[in-house]
Amino acid sequence: MSYLPNENTLGVIVGPTGKRIAQRRTFAASENPHRASLGTTFIGIGAALVAGLAAIYGFAWFIAQWSLYTNPVPVLLSWILLIIALGGGFVVARLSGDRLPDWMFAIFLSFLTCVVALELIGIWDLHDIGNYATSSLTAGMALLVIVTLRGPIEILVADAMLGIALVVAILLDTPLTPANIAPQVTSLAFTVLPGMIGVLVVHGFRRMVQVELDRVLVQSTVSAPRFAVGMLASEELARLDLAAEELLDSVATGRTPLPLRPRTASVAASLATELRLHLIEGRRETWLYHAVTESEMLGKSVTLIDKGSLAGLLDDSQRDGLLSAIWMLVSEKSKPSATRTVQVQVGPIASTGESSIGQKLVVPIEITSTGIAKNRVDASTWEALRRVGRYSDSTRDASVKIDVECLVDNPADL
Repeated sequence: MSYLPNENTLGVIVGPTGKRIAQRRTFAASENPHRASLGTTFIGIGAALVAGLAAIYGFAWFIAQWSLYTNPVPVLLSWILLIIALGGGFVVARLSGDRLPDWMFAIFLSFLTCVVALELIGIWDLHDIGNYATSSLTAGMALLVIVTLRGPIEILVADAMLGIALVVAILLDTPLTPANIAPQVTSLAFTVLPGMIGVLVVHGFRRMVQVELDRVLVQSTVSAPRFAVGMLASEELARLDLAAEELLDSVATGRTPLPLRPRTASVAASLATELRLHLIEGRRETWLYHAVTESEMLGKSVTLIDKGSLAGLLDDSQRDGLLSAIWMLVSEKSKPSATRTVQVQVGPIASTGESSIGQKLVVPIEITSTGIAKNRVDASTWEALRRVGRYSDSTRDASVKIDVECLVDNPADL
């Protein structure tokens, strides 16, 4: 067994003082944005069906215009290549799983290039690209077959190249007049827009699903004890348990002689240090700390200040309301802003008078959001804050400050 100088026995990066560096859980789709994960496979099937319907329409229009072509053979060959590309792309997309290999992508684009070239040869002497082009227009729609299997930039570049090719062909071959300019623009839009719309739809769907998955994972912290380890720490403890078990078993069976060799002793000491760190952290990290640090979305925008670990005193309803309010402040999309941040400060604590159920404590919570105006805050945010406690708000420029008085049970009375 070997370990990196700044890596503990669990493979977790630690700082120079040995303190564990907080890490956030990431999704496979975030690590590889080209993966057809999170249900985008079904979008790919739908896009392929749309491309198939467009091909049927285009081919029917080609047959209807057969007698107008001086030499229909190149156009027919272009349709044959397009049908092969569409069918092959659909089959390969279903078999390849989550990503189309580079060489297959290159072949697919080569087929589309030949489709455009052959049709332009066949209709060049008609001097009206917009009215007579059929397979070239469907070639842009064919990119929808692989829209979930390649990166958005690659699809957009291929789409742009098809559009540029048609623009150049129209300018060189078609005399533009008020009577025929509309078909030229319509044909160009029919070629370019489907690929662009497909990329936007897939990107939006992936983002929506990733955000919802992230929120579901974070929501599990609401029911956690006052002090607890998070999801990442649970995984680390499982690996720690396995490493300790293997070491103790090797000593018990005699495979590792006593006294321990320096290298083995170092491993045992590292295991003990990790266990001690987890025991210490488990007594000061609250559910809100784990919700923020282990969230892909909240971890980038939310700053938490909770020196007394007071967030752990909130009950489940108050926790859910606070987390929902923070989430909606961060994810408000009516006016996206890369500078939007939320700072949450919990404490210091104050006490109220005696009540019928014992001494209550007031935990002040201050939420400061930047990059969003008050009139852009969703009404459900205020409803969520009502579950936390009595609140007041104020605004300054593009900053919203919310002060919440959260009434909680005194832990001394529990």
